[in-house]
Formats: sequence, structure tokens, C-alpha cells
Amino acid sequence: MDQKPRFGLCVDPNLSWSGMVARFQRAEELGFDSVWDCDHFQQPSRPTGPYFEGWTLLAGLAAVTKTIRLGNLVSCNTFRHPALLAKEAITVDHISNGRLDFGLGAGWFVEEHERFGLGWPPPAELVQRFREAVEICDSMFRSELTSYQGKYYQLADAPCRPRPIQQPRPRFMLGGHRPRMLRIVAEYADAWNSFGTTEELRERNQILDEQCAALGRDPSTLSRSLYGWASIMPDDPWSSVDAFHDCIGRYREAGINEFIIDYPPDHQLDVLERVAADAIPGLRQA
Repeated sequence: MDQKPRFGLCVDPNLSWSGMVARFQRAEELGFDSVWDCDHFQQPSRPTGPYFEGWTLLAGLAAVTKTIRLGNLVSCNTFRHPALLAKEAITVDHISNGRLDFGLGAGWFVEEHERFGLGWPPPAELVQRFREAVEICDSMFRSELTSYQGKYYQLADAPCRPRPIQQPRPRFMLGGHRPRMLRIVAEYADAWNSFGTTEELRERNQILDEQCAALGRDPSTLSRSLYGWASIMPDDPWSSVDAFHDCIGRYREAGINEFIIDYPPDHQLDVLERVAADAIPGLRQA
């Protein structure tokens, strides 16, 4: 797998529709590899503010972009039955003409589940539900008919037509942090996504390498991606071009090769422009 660094932006869906369109199209114009929205029913850090639903929003944004890859970072498995999610993802893959990266995680925000009456499973159930969902989505992307008998999900010759534009399936970007989740990542993912300090990412990377080795998988075939924002990174990456270089360098030393960073606030857009024009092309060539 090509492990050259990749760069994306994540946009919280707390803007107006026109604001979301402007940011996604600007990410494309600036030459970023990917652009993402988030999957919540309320913004965790600002629950009283506006927030769009992620997949219907992504479908609209796929229709108003042309070349950039896009996805949901990452879908919360406890929000939707995996068969519905697979159909939604295939629809977006067609709207985008094969530009979808399929993001999926187990879920984490307890208060949100309680507010919306979704319930909150214990950790072991969350992980097992995630495994079953990954297996169902993988099968539905690859096959016209899927039967599945899991503990939590069951399908009986469920048809999935049309098939995705991307064959045999869209790129899987699976989120996870602990060994049982990383085992599923090692089995099924094309790319792994996590967040945290450089020390945390380095440790998780090592565990992921061990899980790949246990399965007989070459660890270099699995891309490693960071979802980053200013408060968890060594410095605010949008405070200056030098700060961007420093943050990327530290995480690359921890084994990360794909960087998806929150879109900066308006007062830092000049740094975004300079990073896109100067820093990223150099990092891609280095």
C-alpha cells in the first residue's frame, strides 16, 4: 500500500447548508485528499446548537463536489441497523461516482444515546455489535444477497442492488482504540482511525501491528489515520505553518500516515491557505 501522507479536513455539521457546501468545496479547491462530516445527533461540545444528520448531509455534499474523497468520521454503529447503513453508503458512493470512504465505529457518547432513547450497551456488547456490523456491511458491499445470523443482527437473503461503484467495496475506515476493536480493524479495515496524544497513537499502532501479525496480515497494508483537533494535538496545527509541520512530524514518528484535522476557525483561514499551498505539497514529496 502507498504510505505517502494523506491530508483531509473534518467539518462539524453545525453550519448552515450553504456554509457546509462552501467548506467542502473549498477543501476540494485547495487540493486536500478528503473531507469529512461527523455522525452525531447533537454536537458533544455544544449540545444546544444546531447539528445536521451526517449521512443525509453527506449525500447532498457528494452531489456538489467533484473530485475529493469524502466520508463520515466515523459513523456510530448504534445509530442505525447495519443493513440500512450499507444501503446509505452505497447510495452516497453512487452520488459521488465512487469517492466514498466508509467510516464506522462502535459509538461512545453516552449522553447522546440517553437523550435520543437509544440505550447504551455494555462494552462487550458494543464491540460484538461492531464486529457484526462490519461483517454485514462488508458482505453487502461485495454481494447481491447477504444472509447473516449474528447475536444482534440477522439477515435472510437481503438483496443489495445496485452494487457500489467502487469494487469490490468502498475503502473501510474503521475507528477503534483498544485491543478487541483493533483486532476487528486488523481483519477488515483498509484504514484505521483514532485520536489522542502521540504516545497513545504509538502504543495503539504497536498493538495493531501485533494484531496484524497474529492474522498473517502485512501491517504495511493498513493505513493509519489521525482525527485531530487543536486541544488534543501537541500544538494548534492552524496557529502557523511551522506548527502544522511540527504536529504532522510528531504524529508521523508515531506511525500515522493520514491526517484528518478539524477545519480551522475563520481567523486561521490564512494559515489553511498557506498550508495547502506550501506545506502539504512538500510533505507529499518528502
